[in-house]
Amino acid sequence: MLWQQLQEQTVELGWSFYGPVIAFVLLCGLAVPVWAAIGVAACLMLYISGVLPLSLVGEALFDGIDAFALTAIPLFILTGDVLVRTGLSRKFLDVADALTSWARSGFGSATVLVCGMFSAISGSDAAGAAAVGRMTIDRLTEAGYPRPYACALVAAGACTGILIPPSIAYIVIGLVLGISASTLFEAALIPGLLILLSILVTNSVVNRMKAFENNEAISLAEWGANVAASLKRGWYAFLVPGIIFYGIFSGRLTPTEAGAVAVVVTIVMGFVLRTLRFADFPSMLVSSAKVNGVILPIIAFSLPLAQALAALNVPQGFVYSITEITSEPVFIIALMIVVLIAAGCVMETTPNIVILAPILKPLADEIGMGELQFCVMMITALGVGFITPPLGLNLFVTAGLTGEPILKIAYWAIPFVLFMLMVVLLIAYVPVLSVPIF
Repeated sequence: MLWQQLQEQTVELGWSFYGPVIAFVLLCGLAVPVWAAIGVAACLMLYISGVLPLSLVGEALFDGIDAFALTAIPLFILTGDVLVRTGLSRKFLDVADALTSWARSGFGSATVLVCGMFSAISGSDAAGAAAVGRMTIDRLTEAGYPRPYACALVAAGACTGILIPPSIAYIVIGLVLGISASTLFEAALIPGLLILLSILVTNSVVNRMKAFENNEAISLAEWGANVAASLKRGWYAFLVPGIIFYGIFSGRLTPTEAGAVAVVVTIVMGFVLRTLRFADFPSMLVSSAKVNGVILPIIAFSLPLAQALAALNVPQGFVYSITEITSEPVFIIALMIVVLIAAGCVMETTPNIVILAPILKPLADEIGMGELQFCVMMITALGVGFITPPLGLNLFVTAGLTGEPILKIAYWAIPFVLFMLMVVLLIAYVPVLSVPIF
């Protein structure tokens, strides 16, 4: 077994590892872009240790991003941007509002649902938080929710951006670990919906305790009429997620092909509805390129760092260190979840995946956790980190939209974190939840 082999070889890490790690932390603390900090750490690690030639960096930068699967990332980003600019995203909100009109926490639940709908297209949590936040936070406040709570609700709902497929995070971890993105999408569907359900339940519980929103009861006939009317006005908007889901899960389209088709369909719909003009293209493409320009350099520079870590036997050393403390899978899984949530608090998903996945995967293998279950658990735990106070990324996005103090938003985010953490534990300890469903 791997653990018995590791007992025979203790991996000692010196300044060739700790020096670059300290440099990485200091550079991030000085607000140096993450991709640059990762690149410096990788170069320092290779130079000091000498385990691999420094010329590897230049080759790895291009080979790492020369992957067809990565083409899906800019396509999904562009699709989300077109949806917002054409106003199609508001059709999702109208339908979600009609679907939840019977509930006491109607518009709050609608906000969570539209986050899930938007995430099924954009694949990004920060983009979802910004897009949905602009549409819903003011209306949530008018409905009776405190503004900081409204921000926390949007931040929590937007976490589904990386949890409900198609997701950029699953494309990246599939590339890093050599797993099909389509298979990961299938495995992640039920866990992603469970996270969405946990946010809906949390909002309902908090709303019942605090009486933020109290919709008047409506009859079943009236509810059905509201849903039918909203679908009649905006059914065409659901063609986009329908194409993506059907294409990927039926096996007829790869994620990249589904993203390409979705972009074309969304643009055509924008022209047909006259909500998109040729003059919108430059700003739309620049906006999407900026988001894509943050993600791909991180992937490019993270890969030589991952190779350097592997050459220094860091993953094996990590496994040995943990199994020296405890060999109980229950405790090892709990430790991995703590590490992932903490990492999700302080750093974006992409660098976390590329750096931590190769380190934690051998540990998951050692305790018998399947690769699909590990990937789903990792992405879900990182998603919880996005709203974990006080450093969750989505909390800062909604704070920037509204000007609300981050600590007030963080306070209201605590119930969402606790309910989402329950789902993470279920995913970690119940393997059947991560089995592909198609």
